[in-house]
Amino acid sequence: MPVIQAVLFDLGETLLHYEPVDTLACFEQGARLAYQRLEQEGHRLPSFGRYHRRQRRAIKLAYAWSKLTGREFNSMDLLGRMHRRMHLPVDAATLRDLTNLFYRPLSDHARQEPETSDVLAHLRSMGVALGLISNTFVPGSALDDHLRREGLLEFFPVRVYSCNVGFRKPNPRIFRLALERIGAEADRSLFVGDRLDVDVKGANRVGMISVLKAAALPDGRIRPRYHIRRLAELPALIARDL
Repeated sequence: MPVIQAVLFDLGETLLHYEPVDTLACFEQGARLAYQRLEQEGHRLPSFGRYHRRQRRAIKLAYAWSKLTGREFNSMDLLGRMHRRMHLPVDAATLRDLTNLFYRPLSDHARQEPETSDVLAHLRSMGVALGLISNTFVPGSALDDHLRREGLLEFFPVRVYSCNVGFRKPNPRIFRLALERIGAEADRSLFVGDRLDVDVKGANRVGMISVLKAAALPDGRIRPRYHIRRLAELPALIARDL
């Protein structure tokens, strides 16, 4: 019977729930916030329509490339290249502030299950290390700020964002990197996520104990070791079955 050393989580639709949401509308709202910030600072700008179209096109192309190759991009880098061509600020502080504004409308839609903090505190009290692995082109700084606002950042000293490491789940490297950083063995670590093709598949590949968090267990060739409906089921699962 293995003693569980660590539990690593997916972020979107596992720890934080964004759906249902109009993602394109949120990104347009975020682009407008960033544009207004630049206007307030007195920068010479193209029309908002042109500014937003360039940003949206760059994201769309980069996202298609990432899905095809399994490699990841960072939207802050895309914004910096776009700004350079437009002769707009490219210093790190400005780009960080602007990408935070781009992400803010989407983050405002996020919600967590009421018991999330209690579950994480309970797991930590059991001596289990906690971490995150997330596929995201949103800069890690923006996600960290969001987790801080949600009161969750303190639980996750290890956070592996695909935009920072360059590859995406289910690539085994991102799971192995997180395990190395958290100092745990794969067969004594859980990975909790909401997708079979990304979360469960990747965790199974490296020998982790995969846990699918979903309303129902879907049929398919990829199978999780365990299935839960809510995070509140995790402590009992670990104590009873592991």
